[in-house]
Amino acid sequence: MKRFLFILLLAIAADMRGISQTLSLPSRATNALSGTVFAESIASLKISEREKAIEDEILKGNVPEQLRKLHPVTSFFVTNGITNTVTFYVTCDYLCVGSEDDFFLTPLTPITAQRIATKLDCLLPTPQMVDAIYDSAEVKMIPEPITPSPLMTTVPVFIRHNELVKKQRETSLAEHPFGSLVAGHKKDVVVSAKLKTANGKVAIYGWHKRDGKPIQPLYLGHVDWWADYSHGIRLVSKTCLVNGKTMLIPEMLADAVLAPLLSNEGLITQTTYPTEHKSQPPDYVAPAKN
Repeated sequence: MKRFLFILLLAIAADMRGISQTLSLPSRATNALSGTVFAESIASLKISEREKAIEDEILKGNVPEQLRKLHPVTSFFVTNGITNTVTFYVTCDYLCVGSEDDFFLTPLTPITAQRIATKLDCLLPTPQMVDAIYDSAEVKMIPEPITPSPLMTTVPVFIRHNELVKKQRETSLAEHPFGSLVAGHKKDVVVSAKLKTANGKVAIYGWHKRDGKPIQPLYLGHVDWWADYSHGIRLVSKTCLVNGKTMLIPEMLADAVLAPLLSNEGLITQTTYPTEHKSQPPDYVAPAKN
């Protein structure tokens, strides 16, 4: 109970500090495309073209209002009898285009995800942060896998999975409205210590089941232009609170004492992806059938 109260009080204190708790995005235009219309508009584009379209749409503010508000997630780690605590801030859901009533969750390559994160002063999470987010989530969704096929990287399958997720989410809206912290419905694109020696790859992790175990262990087998229907992009504010003091996450991930708060891989000194692909995405669009 004392430990719980300590963490709770620290989280409350974190909310009162000067860390930005919103994404710095323009207001959503009154004539902005709905998620459904936008998804249909990019269904036949090449990978590079659709990624650019998604990036532009997000950065011009075509996202649900509640996605802009960051949620605190608190973790602690005991070393040599000393308890260190961190509170970091995350989007309530994965990046999407549209409104709360009609949104399209957008799988992205790590390159595009990094460009968006950098412009919003954010990072992508570590696997340990993904676990902490799931543990803290008010809504723990059940994974909805689709049978793997060559079409899993195409927008029609993205749309199909989006519909499955939305249908499941609707069952919890009365108790947990939009803006509640949600997890379990996508794998995360993450940063990892292994990226340092895996140039041109994307690291993915997560898709937790109800028992808290992820379907996807940390995996770096895909090239950096790969993005399939199961991937989600969760943004994390670059600034966090460590033992009640403001600190940058890249600095603490490079600190041997503090890194265990957010990493179970030891130090992570490369906390961003390149912003250019190691190899170019294939210049074709798979058949739009699912």
